[in-house]
Amino acid sequence: MTKIPADADLDRSFSERPWGGYECIARGTNYQVKRITVLPGQSISLQKHLHRAEHWVVVQGVAKTECDGDVRHLNPNDNVYIPLGAVHRLTNPGTEVTEIIEVQYGDQISEEDIIRLQDNYGRV
Repeated sequence: MTKIPADADLDRSFSERPWGGYECIARGTNYQVKRITVLPGQSISLQKHLHRAEHWVVVQGVAKTECDGDVRHLNPNDNVYIPLGAVHRLTNPGTEVTEIIEVQYGDQISEEDIIRLQDNYGRV
């Protein structure tokens, strides 16, 4: 049986971004779980990853997701899978905070695996 890694060493502090922010709530060898908060009217950059796929579950508010041209509107408990290499974005079209749980899985889990294609905050 595989030993479950303790995440006592996780920095659970909230990392602020112009669109909201996130905190890491679990991490293992090939995965990471984040709680992501997107402020009303804001969105993350249009991006892709070369080393990981993602699975998003909305837990609060509403979300507009884009994944390789497929646009979906999600409510709490709705989810979307973002395959490795897919061009994607998450937007909060609502008037309240949107919160999602993001599960990242792949051979490299790091913030350096973000290729920004378009960004509302000048980070491309």
